[in-house]
Amino acid sequence: MSLFKEKTLLITGGTGSFGNAILNRFLKTDIGEIRIFSRDEKKQDDMRHEFLVKMPEMADKISFYIGDVRDLASVKNAMHGVDYIFHAAALKQVPSCEFFPIEAVKTNVLGTENVLTAAIDAGVKKVVCLSTDKAAYPVNAMGTSKAMMEKVIVAKARTTDTTKICCTRYGNVMCSRGSVIPLWIDQIRNGNPITLTEPTMTRFIMSLDEAVDLVLFAFEHGEPGDILVQKAPACTIQTQAEAVCELFGGDKENIKVIGIRHGEKIYETLLTNEECAHAIDMGNFYRVPCDKRNLNYDKYFTQGNVERAKLSEFNSNNTQLLTVEQTKEKIVSLQYIQNELAKKTK
Repeated sequence: MSLFKEKTLLITGGTGSFGNAILNRFLKTDIGEIRIFSRDEKKQDDMRHEFLVKMPEMADKISFYIGDVRDLASVKNAMHGVDYIFHAAALKQVPSCEFFPIEAVKTNVLGTENVLTAAIDAGVKKVVCLSTDKAAYPVNAMGTSKAMMEKVIVAKARTTDTTKICCTRYGNVMCSRGSVIPLWIDQIRNGNPITLTEPTMTRFIMSLDEAVDLVLFAFEHGEPGDILVQKAPACTIQTQAEAVCELFGGDKENIKVIGIRHGEKIYETLLTNEECAHAIDMGNFYRVPCDKRNLNYDKYFTQGNVERAKLSEFNSNNTQLLTVEQTKEKIVSLQYIQNELAKKTK
Protein backbone atom coordinates (compact mmCIF):
# COMPACT_ATOMS: atom_id res chain seq x y z
CA MET A 1 0.00 0.00 0.00
CA SER A 2 2.97 2.34 -0.53
CA LEU A 3 0.83 4.42 -2.90
CA PHE A 4 -1.30 5.40 0.09
CA LYS A 5 1.48 5.76 2.66
CA GLU A 6 0.58 8.61 5.03
CA LYS A 7 -2.08 9.78 2.55
CA THR A 8 -5.65 10.87 3.29
CA LEU A 9 -8.41 9.01 1.45
CA LEU A 10 -12.00 10.26 1.36
CA ILE A 11 -14.81 7.78 0.62
CA THR A 12 -18.17 9.31 -0.25
CA GLY A 13 -21.06 7.06 0.69
CA GLY A 14 -18.50 5.45 2.95
CA THR A 15 -20.91 3.68 5.30
CA GLY A 16 -22.04 1.33 2.51
CA SER A 17 -20.70 -2.10 1.62
CA PHE A 18 -17.84 -0.68 -0.45
CA GLY A 19 -16.69 1.68 2.32
CA ASN A 20 -16.65 -1.17 4.83
CA ALA A 21 -14.63 -3.31 2.42
CA ILE A 22 -12.08 -0.52 1.96
CA LEU A 23 -11.69 -0.12 5.71
CA ASN A 24 -11.15 -3.84 6.15
CA ARG A 25 -8.54 -3.79 3.37
CA PHE A 26 -6.73 -0.54 4.23
CA LEU A 27 -6.84 0.08 7.98
CA LYS A 28 -3.89 -2.17 8.81
CA THR A 29 -1.72 -0.61 6.11
CA ASP A 30 0.46 2.50 6.22
CA ILE A 31 -2.37 4.79 5.06
CA GLY A 32 -2.59 8.02 7.04
CA GLU A 33 -6.33 8.68 7.33
CA ILE A 34 -9.60 7.40 5.86
CA ARG A 35 -12.51 9.83 5.88
CA ILE A 36 -16.03 8.43 5.76
CA PHE A 37 -18.45 10.92 4.23
CA SER A 38 -22.18 10.17 4.34
CA ARG A 39 -25.50 11.58 5.51
CA ASP A 40 -26.60 8.81 7.91
CA GLU A 41 -25.31 9.45 11.44
CA LYS A 42 -26.66 6.10 12.70
CA LYS A 43 -24.67 4.10 10.13
CA GLN A 44 -21.60 6.18 10.95
CA ASP A 45 -22.03 5.49 14.66
CA ASP A 46 -22.47 1.76 13.99
CA MET A 47 -19.34 1.73 11.85
CA ARG A 48 -17.36 3.68 14.44
CA HIS A 49 -18.22 1.17 17.18
CA GLU A 50 -17.66 -1.84 14.91
CA PHE A 51 -14.11 -0.85 14.02
CA LEU A 52 -13.30 0.20 17.59
CA VAL A 53 -14.02 -3.41 18.53
CA LYS A 54 -12.57 -5.03 15.42
CA MET A 55 -9.37 -2.97 15.03
CA PRO A 56 -8.98 -0.83 18.19
CA GLU A 57 -5.33 -0.05 17.49
CA MET A 58 -6.21 1.30 14.02
CA ALA A 59 -9.57 2.97 14.65
CA ASP A 60 -7.97 6.40 15.11
CA LYS A 61 -7.21 6.39 11.39
CA ILE A 62 -10.94 6.73 10.63
CA SER A 63 -12.64 10.15 10.58
CA PHE A 64 -16.37 10.62 10.05
CA TYR A 65 -17.99 13.54 8.25
CA ILE A 66 -21.74 14.09 8.17
CA GLY A 67 -22.80 15.60 4.87
CA ASP A 68 -24.58 15.04 1.59
CA VAL A 69 -23.05 15.02 -1.90
CA ARG A 70 -26.07 17.08 -2.98
CA ASP A 71 -24.75 19.94 -0.81
CA LEU A 72 -21.53 21.40 -2.23
CA ALA A 73 -20.71 23.24 1.02
CA SER A 74 -20.82 20.03 3.07
CA VAL A 75 -18.64 18.25 0.52
CA LYS A 76 -16.09 21.06 0.61
CA ASN A 77 -16.05 20.82 4.40
CA ALA A 78 -14.58 17.30 4.14
CA MET A 79 -11.99 18.08 1.43
CA HIS A 80 -9.21 19.88 3.29
CA GLY A 81 -5.98 17.90 3.12
CA VAL A 82 -7.47 15.06 1.07
CA ASP A 83 -5.10 13.33 -1.35
CA TYR A 84 -7.44 10.80 -3.00
CA ILE A 85 -11.18 10.16 -3.29
CA PHE A 86 -13.24 7.04 -3.95
CA HIS A 87 -16.67 8.36 -4.91
CA ALA A 88 -19.21 5.67 -4.00
CA ALA A 89 -22.21 7.75 -2.88
CA ALA A 90 -25.25 6.85 -4.99
CA LEU A 91 -28.89 5.97 -5.15
CA LYS A 92 -28.72 2.47 -6.65
CA GLN A 93 -32.01 0.67 -6.08
CA VAL A 94 -33.58 0.31 -9.52
CA PRO A 95 -37.30 0.31 -8.50
CA SER A 96 -37.03 3.26 -6.09
CA CYS A 97 -35.20 5.33 -8.72
CA GLU A 98 -38.04 4.54 -11.16
CA PHE A 99 -40.52 6.14 -8.77
CA PHE A 100 -38.24 9.03 -7.77
CA PRO A 101 -36.04 9.74 -10.82
CA ILE A 102 -35.25 13.33 -9.86
CA GLU A 103 -33.83 12.08 -6.56
CA ALA A 104 -31.50 9.83 -8.58
CA VAL A 105 -30.44 12.85 -10.64
CA LYS A 106 -29.77 14.92 -7.49
CA THR A 107 -27.49 12.30 -5.95
CA ASN A 108 -25.94 10.46 -8.89
CA VAL A 109 -25.51 13.34 -11.34
CA LEU A 110 -25.46 16.63 -9.42
CA GLY A 111 -23.83 14.98 -6.41
CA THR A 112 -20.98 13.75 -8.59
CA GLU A 113 -20.59 17.24 -10.07
CA ASN A 114 -20.29 18.60 -6.51
CA VAL A 115 -17.69 16.02 -5.46
CA LEU A 116 -15.55 16.66 -8.54
CA THR A 117 -15.86 20.45 -8.29
CA ALA A 118 -14.81 20.36 -4.64
CA ALA A 119 -11.98 17.93 -5.40
CA ILE A 120 -10.55 20.14 -8.14
CA ASP A 121 -10.85 23.25 -5.96
CA ALA A 122 -9.08 21.49 -3.08
CA GLY A 123 -6.25 20.15 -5.27
CA VAL A 124 -7.08 16.47 -4.72
CA LYS A 125 -4.63 14.35 -6.71
CA LYS A 126 -6.92 11.58 -7.94
CA VAL A 127 -10.62 10.66 -7.89
CA VAL A 128 -12.01 7.23 -8.79
CA CYS A 129 -15.79 7.20 -9.28
CA LEU A 130 -17.90 4.05 -9.05
CA SER A 131 -20.45 3.39 -11.77
CA THR A 132 -22.55 0.38 -12.80
CA ASP A 133 -23.26 -1.90 -15.75
CA LYS A 134 -26.74 -0.36 -15.78
CA ALA A 135 -25.17 2.83 -17.21
CA ALA A 136 -24.49 1.01 -20.50
CA TYR A 137 -27.57 1.09 -22.75
CA PRO A 138 -29.67 2.32 -19.81
CA VAL A 139 -33.38 1.57 -19.75
CA ASN A 140 -34.16 2.62 -16.17
CA ALA A 141 -33.81 5.82 -14.16
CA MET A 142 -30.97 4.52 -12.05
CA GLY A 143 -28.93 3.47 -15.11
CA THR A 144 -29.76 6.70 -16.94
CA SER A 145 -28.61 8.80 -13.98
CA LYS A 146 -25.40 6.77 -13.77
CA ALA A 147 -24.85 7.18 -17.52
CA MET A 148 -25.13 10.93 -17.07
CA MET A 149 -22.81 10.66 -14.08
CA GLU A 150 -20.20 9.07 -16.35
CA LYS A 151 -20.62 11.91 -18.85
CA VAL A 152 -20.04 14.42 -16.02
CA ILE A 153 -16.89 12.51 -15.00
CA VAL A 154 -15.44 12.50 -18.53
CA ALA A 155 -16.30 16.18 -19.07
CA LYS A 156 -14.78 17.20 -15.72
CA ALA A 157 -11.64 15.19 -16.45
CA ARG A 158 -11.03 17.42 -19.48
CA THR A 159 -11.06 20.59 -17.35
CA THR A 160 -8.14 19.91 -15.01
CA ASP A 161 -4.48 18.98 -15.24
CA THR A 162 -4.02 18.69 -11.49
CA THR A 163 -6.80 16.28 -10.45
CA LYS A 164 -6.84 12.95 -12.29
CA ILE A 165 -10.46 11.72 -12.60
CA CYS A 166 -11.51 8.29 -13.85
CA CYS A 167 -14.37 5.84 -13.45
CA THR A 168 -15.00 2.15 -12.80
CA ARG A 169 -18.04 0.25 -14.05
CA TYR A 170 -19.02 -3.11 -12.61
CA GLY A 171 -21.94 -5.49 -12.19
CA ASN A 172 -23.79 -6.95 -9.21
CA VAL A 173 -21.72 -7.18 -6.04
CA MET A 174 -22.82 -10.31 -4.21
CA CYS A 175 -24.10 -9.80 -0.66
CA SER A 176 -23.74 -6.02 -0.81
CA ARG A 177 -26.39 -3.97 0.94
CA GLY A 178 -29.80 -4.45 -0.69
CA SER A 179 -28.68 -7.38 -2.87
CA VAL A 180 -30.68 -10.55 -3.36
CA ILE A 181 -28.62 -13.33 -1.72
CA PRO A 182 -29.20 -12.15 1.89
CA LEU A 183 -32.94 -11.97 1.09
CA TRP A 184 -32.92 -15.55 -0.19
CA ILE A 185 -31.09 -16.79 2.91
CA ASP A 186 -33.75 -15.18 5.12
CA GLN A 187 -36.53 -16.69 3.00
CA ILE A 188 -35.02 -20.17 3.36
CA ARG A 189 -34.58 -19.81 7.12
CA ASN A 190 -38.16 -18.66 7.50
CA GLY A 191 -39.42 -21.67 5.58
CA ASN A 192 -40.57 -19.59 2.61
CA PRO A 193 -39.88 -20.25 -1.07
CA ILE A 194 -37.11 -18.26 -2.74
CA THR A 195 -38.57 -15.52 -4.92
CA LEU A 196 -36.96 -14.45 -8.16
CA THR A 197 -38.07 -12.17 -10.95
CA GLU A 198 -37.16 -14.01 -14.17
CA PRO A 199 -35.17 -17.30 -14.25
CA THR A 200 -33.41 -16.62 -17.57
CA MET A 201 -32.22 -13.14 -16.55
CA THR A 202 -28.40 -12.96 -16.47
CA ARG A 203 -26.25 -10.81 -14.24
CA PHE A 204 -22.53 -10.16 -13.89
CA ILE A 205 -21.42 -11.24 -10.42
CA MET A 206 -18.42 -10.24 -8.37
CA SER A 207 -17.37 -10.09 -4.74
CA LEU A 208 -16.73 -6.95 -2.72
CA ASP A 209 -13.02 -7.79 -2.75
CA GLU A 210 -13.13 -7.87 -6.55
CA ALA A 211 -14.92 -4.51 -6.56
CA VAL A 212 -12.12 -3.10 -4.41
CA ASP A 213 -9.52 -4.68 -6.72
CA LEU A 214 -11.13 -2.96 -9.72
CA VAL A 215 -11.07 0.44 -7.99
CA LEU A 216 -7.42 -0.04 -6.99
CA PHE A 217 -6.56 -1.08 -10.57
CA ALA A 218 -8.27 2.10 -11.81
CA PHE A 219 -6.39 4.12 -9.20
CA GLU A 220 -3.04 2.79 -10.45
CA HIS A 221 -3.69 2.58 -14.19
CA GLY A 222 -6.57 4.92 -15.01
CA GLU A 223 -5.93 8.03 -17.09
CA PRO A 224 -8.14 11.14 -17.03
CA GLY A 225 -11.63 10.35 -18.35
CA ASP A 226 -11.06 6.59 -18.50
CA ILE A 227 -13.77 4.02 -17.78
CA LEU A 228 -12.32 0.77 -16.44
CA VAL A 229 -14.18 -2.54 -16.48
CA GLN A 230 -13.38 -5.94 -15.02
CA LYS A 231 -13.88 -9.09 -17.11
CA ALA A 232 -16.49 -10.53 -14.78
CA PRO A 233 -18.35 -13.82 -15.22
CA ALA A 234 -22.15 -14.02 -15.05
CA CYS A 235 -24.90 -16.49 -14.30
CA THR A 236 -28.65 -16.73 -14.67
CA ILE A 237 -30.79 -15.73 -11.70
CA GLN A 238 -32.09 -19.32 -11.67
CA THR A 239 -28.54 -20.66 -11.35
CA GLN A 240 -27.76 -18.26 -8.52
CA ALA A 241 -30.98 -19.16 -6.69
CA GLU A 242 -30.28 -22.90 -7.02
CA ALA A 243 -26.74 -22.38 -5.70
CA VAL A 244 -28.08 -20.59 -2.61
CA CYS A 245 -30.68 -23.34 -2.11
CA GLU A 246 -28.00 -26.03 -2.19
CA LEU A 247 -25.82 -24.13 0.27
CA PHE A 248 -28.57 -23.31 2.77
CA GLY A 249 -30.99 -26.21 2.42
CA GLY A 250 -33.66 -24.50 0.37
CA ASP A 251 -36.09 -26.34 -1.89
CA LYS A 252 -35.05 -25.82 -5.53
CA GLU A 253 -38.41 -27.17 -6.66
CA ASN A 254 -40.22 -24.48 -4.70
CA ILE A 255 -38.62 -21.40 -6.29
CA LYS A 256 -41.32 -18.81 -6.95
CA VAL A 257 -41.15 -16.61 -10.07
CA ILE A 258 -42.72 -13.22 -9.31
CA GLY A 259 -42.04 -11.32 -12.55
CA ILE A 260 -39.71 -8.52 -13.59
CA ARG A 261 -39.66 -5.44 -11.36
CA HIS A 262 -39.85 -1.82 -12.51
CA GLY A 263 -36.96 -0.97 -14.82
CA GLU A 264 -35.17 -4.34 -14.83
CA LYS A 265 -33.29 -5.63 -17.89
CA ILE A 266 -33.02 -9.23 -19.04
CA TYR A 267 -29.24 -8.90 -19.30
CA GLU A 268 -26.71 -6.22 -18.39
CA THR A 269 -23.90 -4.68 -20.47
CA LEU A 270 -20.45 -3.70 -19.21
CA LEU A 271 -19.12 -2.40 -22.55
CA THR A 272 -21.31 -1.04 -25.30
CA ASN A 273 -20.67 -1.86 -28.93
CA GLU A 274 -19.48 1.72 -29.44
CA GLU A 275 -17.06 1.54 -26.50
CA CYS A 276 -15.68 -1.77 -27.75
CA ALA A 277 -14.49 0.06 -30.88
CA HIS A 278 -11.65 1.61 -28.90
CA ALA A 279 -11.49 -0.41 -25.65
CA ILE A 280 -8.00 -1.51 -24.63
CA ASP A 281 -7.58 -5.09 -23.38
CA MET A 282 -5.50 -5.05 -20.16
CA GLY A 283 -5.70 -8.71 -19.22
CA ASN A 284 -8.37 -9.04 -16.54
CA PHE A 285 -9.68 -5.56 -17.31
CA TYR A 286 -10.78 -3.33 -20.17
CA ARG A 287 -9.88 0.33 -20.35
CA VAL A 288 -12.11 2.69 -22.33
CA PRO A 289 -10.08 5.88 -22.91
CA CYS A 290 -11.67 9.29 -23.02
CA ASP A 291 -12.46 10.69 -26.47
CA LYS A 292 -9.93 13.52 -26.70
CA ARG A 293 -11.51 15.26 -29.73
CA ASN A 294 -12.71 18.82 -29.19
CA LEU A 295 -15.80 20.67 -30.39
CA ASN A 296 -14.23 21.62 -33.72
CA TYR A 297 -16.14 18.99 -35.69
CA ASP A 298 -15.59 20.55 -39.13
CA LYS A 299 -12.44 18.49 -39.69
CA TYR A 300 -14.31 15.26 -38.92
CA PHE A 301 -16.34 15.63 -42.10
CA THR A 302 -13.17 14.53 -43.86
CA GLN A 303 -11.30 12.73 -41.04
CA GLY A 304 -12.99 9.87 -39.19
CA ASN A 305 -11.95 6.71 -37.42
CA VAL A 306 -12.09 3.82 -39.88
CA GLU A 307 -10.48 1.27 -37.56
CA ARG A 308 -12.51 -0.81 -35.14
CA ALA A 309 -11.66 -3.38 -32.47
CA LYS A 310 -12.92 -6.90 -33.12
CA LEU A 311 -14.68 -7.06 -29.77
CA SER A 312 -18.42 -6.40 -29.82
CA GLU A 313 -20.74 -5.57 -26.91
CA PHE A 314 -19.58 -7.21 -23.67
CA ASN A 315 -22.68 -8.28 -21.76
CA SER A 316 -23.86 -10.84 -19.23
CA ASN A 317 -25.09 -13.13 -22.02
CA ASN A 318 -21.82 -13.38 -23.94
CA THR A 319 -19.37 -13.53 -21.03
CA GLN A 320 -18.52 -16.78 -19.22
CA LEU A 321 -21.77 -18.19 -17.80
CA LEU A 322 -21.19 -20.08 -14.55
CA THR A 323 -22.81 -23.40 -13.68
CA VAL A 324 -24.53 -24.02 -10.35
CA GLU A 325 -21.36 -25.62 -8.95
CA GLN A 326 -19.17 -22.75 -10.16
CA THR A 327 -21.64 -20.23 -8.73
CA LYS A 328 -21.67 -22.06 -5.39
CA GLU A 329 -17.88 -21.96 -5.33
CA LYS A 330 -17.89 -18.20 -5.94
CA ILE A 331 -20.62 -17.54 -3.39
CA VAL A 332 -19.08 -19.69 -0.66
CA SER A 333 -15.79 -17.78 -0.94
CA LEU A 334 -17.51 -14.70 0.54
CA GLN A 335 -16.92 -13.97 4.23
CA TYR A 336 -20.60 -13.06 4.64
CA ILE A 337 -21.65 -16.50 3.38
CA GLN A 338 -19.09 -18.27 5.56
CA ASN A 339 -20.49 -16.42 8.59
CA GLU A 340 -24.06 -17.34 7.62
CA LEU A 341 -23.14 -20.99 7.07
CA ALA A 342 -21.48 -21.04 10.51
CA LYS A 343 -24.80 -19.93 12.05
CA LYS A 344 -26.50 -22.82 10.27
CA THR A 345 -24.26 -25.38 12.00
CA LYS A 346 -24.71 -24.01 15.52
